[in-house]
Amino acid sequence: MVKNDHINQRILRDLSKDGRLPNTELADRVGLSPSACLRRVQELERSGVITGYRAVLDPVAMGVGFVAYVTVGLNDHTKEAQEGFERAVALYDEVRECHNITGTVEYLLRVEAEDLIAYKRFHTDKLGTLPQVHQLVTHVVMGSPKDERA
Repeated sequence: MVKNDHINQRILRDLSKDGRLPNTELADRVGLSPSACLRRVQELERSGVITGYRAVLDPVAMGVGFVAYVTVGLNDHTKEAQEGFERAVALYDEVRECHNITGTVEYLLRVEAEDLIAYKRFHTDKLGTLPQVHQLVTHVVMGSPKDERA
């Protein structure tokens, strides 16, 4: 198990903000030599604390002008219904996140589309036609004053 000290926490915070941060700059920020910093980063990677690095994309530049969170209630509360639903939404490019949640519904989706018309098409022609789906409630994102997803 990797130690969760203040230096590792600072390394993780800085890398989560900029995964391309050069090791020398990261080392300087956290007060370590470059070799000691690199060893810590490698250990965080080996241990699975750091699971990967990715590019953060500008939704507008990608043609995404509409974002919504959709709660999904299923007809049936069986393992087969859940697996069938999960297999189906895994194929939809519009679904950027799928979370199995507790409460009155089974799933929370983050859906991205070009615009409202494209979202309506997705809602009606794809999500709404799945045999497992009983209820859909859309929550349109009007702004995101804080979003720390990488």
